Amino acid sequence: MTLNAAVTPREVHRTAGGSAVEAATDRAGGVLLYPLLFAPILQYRLWGGRRLAELLSTPPDVDGPIGEAWLLSDRPDHQSRVVAGALAGLTLGELLEEYPEQMLGRLAGRFRRFPVLLKFLDAHELLSVQVHPSDEQADHLPAGETGKTEAWVVLEAGPESRIYAGLRPGTTPGDLRAALATGAIAGQLVGFTPKPGDGLFLPAGTVHSLGGDLVVLEVQENSDVTFRLHDWDRVDPATGLQRALQIDEALTCIDFDQGVLAPVRPLLEADAPARRERLFDCEQFCLWRIQGELPFTVGAAGLPRVLVCIAGSGEVEHGGASHPIGFGDVMLLPAMVGECTVRPRGPLSVVEVALPEVPATTVADGPPGSAALLGVTAPEGMRRT
Repeated sequence: MTLNAAVTPREVHRTAGGSAVEAATDRAGGVLLYPLLFAPILQYRLWGGRRLAELLSTPPDVDGPIGEAWLLSDRPDHQSRVVAGALAGLTLGELLEEYPEQMLGRLAGRFRRFPVLLKFLDAHELLSVQVHPSDEQADHLPAGETGKTEAWVVLEAGPESRIYAGLRPGTTPGDLRAALATGAIAGQLVGFTPKPGDGLFLPAGTVHSLGGDLVVLEVQENSDVTFRLHDWDRVDPATGLQRALQIDEALTCIDFDQGVLAPVRPLLEADAPARRERLFDCEQFCLWRIQGELPFTVGAAGLPRVLVCIAGSGEVEHGGASHPIGFGDVMLLPAMVGECTVRPRGPLSVVEVALPEVPATTVADGPPGSAALLGVTAPEGMRRT
């Protein structure tokens, strides 16, 4: 259930007397794209809370638990809309259809739709114990869907927060079925207590859950395929029913040979003028965290990039214009925009997401425990439950 397509408090500009498309073209008919700010789409989830309504300055008349804010979505049922500038009101899908080369640059023609989906999650309670299929498991993917590899960056965590990622070594399908039958599933999961700043990579096939007043940024393949193993025997207040489980499908998608997952060790790429750390680098996306108080550069020539502000505020400068960005804002830099300068207003932290042109970094490219290894090895002394 979608509660609200919230518009962040930014002034929406349109050119008087013309359409958005007309306003975004120059006199020669060329398209003048710019850093595009999108409105979040809030989603009801029975495990959610009210933290996202506070963080995103959502209108106070929104009721019910909000578990997800879809920050950038190119899905038929949930299309992100531009909220500022001459293209305000257009959806991400419309922009990609109208201006594929200008939006995607060298990646134009590679994707049927924008290939990543970005969200905030407010896991007030534990999510279901679940798993997502991989791109290779076509028998479990509805027409038009992909697998779902994803990653989380922890923004807020409390004393009761918990992340479960992966199964105890040696767990078999029979062990898991027996645990599900007796309600003892938690004993088969590997978990840890997260802290703000942690990054966790979740390849498709990973059994996972999270909760306990935990707020994370999620970047994932543009897929909505989830198979639930266990839902803690909850009844959804919106329906009066327990949510459906898909145990057989889930068991066929689980990677039982996967090692124990742990937070990644960020790979430091630059320390000035801002601290730039690479957290994730895989076939589906690459993600950096950038923190600083001095101006720094984002974006890449001929390629799209996505910015999400996770702390502070500032301005993104391009073509002589300044575009404000604050906590919770998502801004897409079309390929034709290229590099931009970010000017912080005090301490600022943003996440930059890229769609890689080449396969993920191999193990040989990084030291043990680096982001190139995607955090698949648990550090010594990690608590397991």
